[in-house]
Amino acid sequence: MTRRAFIGSSSMVVATAGMPHASGAQARTSVSGPEKMHAHIGGPLFVAFVAGPTGRWKIDSVKPVIGETLPQADRLDMVESSELQSGLFGGWVLRGVTSNTRYSNNSEVQAMKARQEGLGRPQATRAALIPIRKAPAWWGLAQDERRAIFEEQSHHISMSIEYLPRISRRLHHSRELAEPFDFLTWFEYAPEHAAAFEDLVNKLRATREWTYVDREVDIRLSRV
Repeated sequence: MTRRAFIGSSSMVVATAGMPHASGAQARTSVSGPEKMHAHIGGPLFVAFVAGPTGRWKIDSVKPVIGETLPQADRLDMVESSELQSGLFGGWVLRGVTSNTRYSNNSEVQAMKARQEGLGRPQATRAALIPIRKAPAWWGLAQDERRAIFEEQSHHISMSIEYLPRISRRLHHSRELAEPFDFLTWFEYAPEHAAAFEDLVNKLRATREWTYVDREVDIRLSRV
């Protein structure tokens, strides 16, 4: 069986929307525009993806790619905070945190910054949330070995840059939070770029890096 997944190498874009029942005084709700672009300046941003009957995004499908899936739900919202959120309820809740780049070198980071655009663009009414978990064999490798598989062999970063700025992306790390997934990657794009997103996903899922994944769920959403 071919193992598949989708992750990002770094926090390529910034900003989220939120839910009104976020815990903590610093939780944000549904920010957009310039405010959204600067939502997490000053430190890590903790983000919770909450599925339930309400939310800014309509869940169109929840499909397992490999391993156990997640329950179906109608809507999805995001809660962001300077601290790990607690007391959030939904059909399911996935938490992650933005972090420093792990596998990108400086030239790659600068190339991404030159082409990327932020989340929350009015025309980007389609989205995807792709949680993945990598097998213990991946985490048993040294950092330089993971980098070699990630980029030198799989070309994850260089391939992804080709699809900027059509597709906006932000990566959230979850392994350090003892969550069921290691990474939560959020994507936004306009309907006319849906084919480009599918092309990117299919190319990355065919790389060696994805042989190390043992759980992935593909969640597609739309904003009306």
